[in-house]
Amino acid sequence: MQAQALPPDTPFACGAPRFAAPATDALAAWRQAHAARGPACAADVGGEFAVALDLPGNATYLAVDRFAVHSVCYAVRDGRLHYATRADVLARRLGITEIDPQAVFDYLFHHCIPSPRTIYTGILRLPPAHYALFENGRLSVAPYWTPRFDEQPRPDFDALRDEFRSILRSAVRDRLSADGRTACFLSGGTDSSTVCGLLGEATGKAPAGYSIGFEAEGYDEMAYARIAAKAYGAEHHEYYVTPADLVAAIPDVAAHYDQPFGNSSAVPAFYCARKAHDDGYTRLLAGDGGDELFGGNVRYAKERVFHVYSQIPSPLRAGVVDPLFANPVAGNIPLLKKGTSYIRQARVPMPDRMQSYNLLDRLGLADVLTPRFLAVVDTGAPREHQRATWTAGPQGASLVNQMLAFDWRYTLAENDLPKVVGTTGLAGIDVSFPLLDTRLLDFSLKLPTSYKLRGLKLRWFFKEALRGLLPDEILTKKKHGFGLPFGPWAVKDAALNALATESLRSVAARGIVRAEFVDSLLNHRLKEHAGYYGEMVWILMMLEQWLRRHAPDWAVRT
Repeated sequence: MQAQALPPDTPFACGAPRFAAPATDALAAWRQAHAARGPACAADVGGEFAVALDLPGNATYLAVDRFAVHSVCYAVRDGRLHYATRADVLARRLGITEIDPQAVFDYLFHHCIPSPRTIYTGILRLPPAHYALFENGRLSVAPYWTPRFDEQPRPDFDALRDEFRSILRSAVRDRLSADGRTACFLSGGTDSSTVCGLLGEATGKAPAGYSIGFEAEGYDEMAYARIAAKAYGAEHHEYYVTPADLVAAIPDVAAHYDQPFGNSSAVPAFYCARKAHDDGYTRLLAGDGGDELFGGNVRYAKERVFHVYSQIPSPLRAGVVDPLFANPVAGNIPLLKKGTSYIRQARVPMPDRMQSYNLLDRLGLADVLTPRFLAVVDTGAPREHQRATWTAGPQGASLVNQMLAFDWRYTLAENDLPKVVGTTGLAGIDVSFPLLDTRLLDFSLKLPTSYKLRGLKLRWFFKEALRGLLPDEILTKKKHGFGLPFGPWAVKDAALNALATESLRSVAARGIVRAEFVDSLLNHRLKEHAGYYGEMVWILMMLEQWLRRHAPDWAVRT
């Protein structure tokens, strides 16, 4: 069911929840579960879901799954809890037009707006694995589930491999559409290739895989998608996105989200989904989640290297290492310079260290943003948000597992999943995520850390367990995905450059960014390093495109 089609304050249960006991329909099952277990009942429900229940005594219960694949927004007004699946829909229902400047800053920092904040003042979004209960005029919001890593002390690789493969097969099989029209995204990476191969197994016919390519050096991964398609005998559909495609789609993609969203892979994902829809498919399976459950992101290895510094005994650090490297002279000596840089970064505590290369910080807040805008926002709020999430994370877990849980929130729930859910929704096709199956999540919690990151080798268990099922070329390739060559194209293509330029000048006119920064960004920096500075051009452009549709008259006011 498409919950987005429902008016606000209409009870719903969307997604594909799995209940322990059968019921006549999803809402009835939720009511039974809540009657038996109370607000924590969502912990007993698997799958991808969002639910809103009206309960006896004018009470209301909301919940979203562990990764917030589906969204619920809410606001308390006139003594009752109002809710909807989209923030913009709820804002219209309640007559809320005020844009939250802090949310705009959060967007510029994260390239999305992490929950519970939304772009609208007074409207909140339920964070992943949380419920909200409104009763007797009071609202309580709390997690119903927090990850607990219980690593097996003596793992049996063969048994774990067999269990892993069995869960994967079930996760794909359980997500097939009833009409038999299920296809998959196919980037040529480990995750999408796994889903493609298992889709063919589950259906007993050639899986339909959809891939995006770019005529740009260093960005096109179609060769790997073709390797996977050939290995699985897939019905392979390729689409090469062009600069003209971006110009055509950017306004609609930006406006489709219920708040500003800056993941540049959204446009390629939209074209991929639209092609599948136009070919008659009703559901796409996406491979998101494998990196975050099984240790596939490069930063996990990088942070392990930095973590070594904290394991050096304090007397040795203070008496030998720091005096040798952490001084101004060492920074000017070539042989010691790398050591000095290492210690400088290693001294930054987690999770702040993972933002060491934050684009907004690198460019300089005062150089990018206007004094008027800086005066009405808390520039430390995004980091405080992340610190609170890190502190509330799994206690006693290894550094790698702490980072995985952290990424479940910021990489998956706040960024990658909204990208896919939003663009498939715009294309008119359903989507599901086999690698985020609750059974697979639970399985990952018991794997030893060394099965996820063996030394500095990423996703060791995942790859070894699928050796023989995945082509060797896929197992050894570096992670890429549907990366977009926006920066290089924005320099070379006149129409795309015009769209970006006009959008950024409008952002400056709203009082968010300095006009001189926009001039420097467009006329100098973008041309000097298109790939790097193109990211800032993109997020500012998408912000402006969203504001034009949803809040055309908004500007910073003091």
